[in-house]
Amino acid sequence: MSHKYMPHSEEDIKVMLDKVGVKNIDELYSDVPSEVILERDYDIPSCMSEIELRNHFKELADKNKQLIIFGGQGAYDHYSPSVIPHLLSRSEFYTAYTPYQPEISQGTLQYIFEYQSMISELTGMEATNASMYDGATAAAEALFMLVASSRKKNRVLISATVNDQVRKVVETYTKFHGVDLTVIPEKDGVTDLESLNTELEKGDVAGAMLPTPNKYGIIEDFSGVAEKIHAAKAFFAIYADPSTLAVLKTPAEWGADVACGDGQTLGMPLSFGGPYLGFISCSKAMLRKMPGRIVGATKDIDGKRGFVLTLQAREQHIRREKATSNICSNQSLMALYATIYIALLGDKGLKEVNKLSCDGAHYLYNKLIATGKFHPVYDKPFLKEFVVKSDLDLKKINDRLLQNGIMGGILLGDDKVEFAVTEKRSKEEIDNLVNLMLEA
Repeated sequence: MSHKYMPHSEEDIKVMLDKVGVKNIDELYSDVPSEVILERDYDIPSCMSEIELRNHFKELADKNKQLIIFGGQGAYDHYSPSVIPHLLSRSEFYTAYTPYQPEISQGTLQYIFEYQSMISELTGMEATNASMYDGATAAAEALFMLVASSRKKNRVLISATVNDQVRKVVETYTKFHGVDLTVIPEKDGVTDLESLNTELEKGDVAGAMLPTPNKYGIIEDFSGVAEKIHAAKAFFAIYADPSTLAVLKTPAEWGADVACGDGQTLGMPLSFGGPYLGFISCSKAMLRKMPGRIVGATKDIDGKRGFVLTLQAREQHIRREKATSNICSNQSLMALYATIYIALLGDKGLKEVNKLSCDGAHYLYNKLIATGKFHPVYDKPFLKEFVVKSDLDLKKINDRLLQNGIMGGILLGDDKVEFAVTEKRSKEEIDNLVNLMLEA
């Protein structure tokens, strides 16, 4: 063997090279530009003992700063119950990556089924997939569902109040998928519904996506929106924070055909950038256009309850050129994380998380306004995130906060800042934040 970790012998390699008509490995990769080929040895440290290696990684980890977080914009510092990592590692949940063989994948299939059931209950929709990489990819795939369901229309609308990072990913996806994307402008911090109606009247719209809460933390009012979208023979998608759906009106109640979003708010630690969890829920009519996987409950030959992949055309997994989506994997581990989190908190716990977050956010908002140094920007309802403006040097303030172990709000230009407060933030932490900002 050429390498002790590679299973192919020299004879195996020669047979494969002969099959594709090249003489050696270098010729196989001859189309790779020479300027990107590493011409030196890898800079790999010498071997270490276990304790040396653990200490080495601890030194690397200690370079990260653990902060008290008041930022949001799509990533929120919610509490992660300590029992979750222990349950995640249980052996019955660890089966094949691709659960096509139900007889050996019941652990994975069952928790995916439970996850789908829980997300469907939160969104009010009839079906949920399992699952997408993150909220941004889920949003893009949801828009493709709208196009696939409309058949003859190829233009979709997305509100400017959808998180900016999500919209950028959607713009990339739609561009290279050949789908026309129109951004509906915002007005006073919410979707400009007059502009939405104008676009719908053109008659070429497959669907529209609006957020709840939006990127400013505002809870938008979608009264009558679904009726107008459906009257234009288009479909309605809502980009939602699933945690907030325990207390807010659900996408189903707004009349949406599809709901999508990021499940990071379901107790997943920020972890310096992921992993996250994208979800898509939909009405029964759109079920076969949904990407990812769908698990159903059934009975085996002995009448015992079991779980299988179901209700999707082969195109989604095999005839990929015919598929609505080319995603056929799922963030199964994070789906399990969300499932355990929701099961632990239950209906009462999820509502309590939102109440504490809401109380803390409004307390901070009122404290800032009371200083006379910060002023309201949008007179709209919010849950755990809000925007204020100030003539103070906000960048200088954030630098001062960082020196004191605090991540401040997200700067929106020179004079606006957006704060998020979760159930983890105490009154003492909020008071300290305000005092430090005024001192700076």
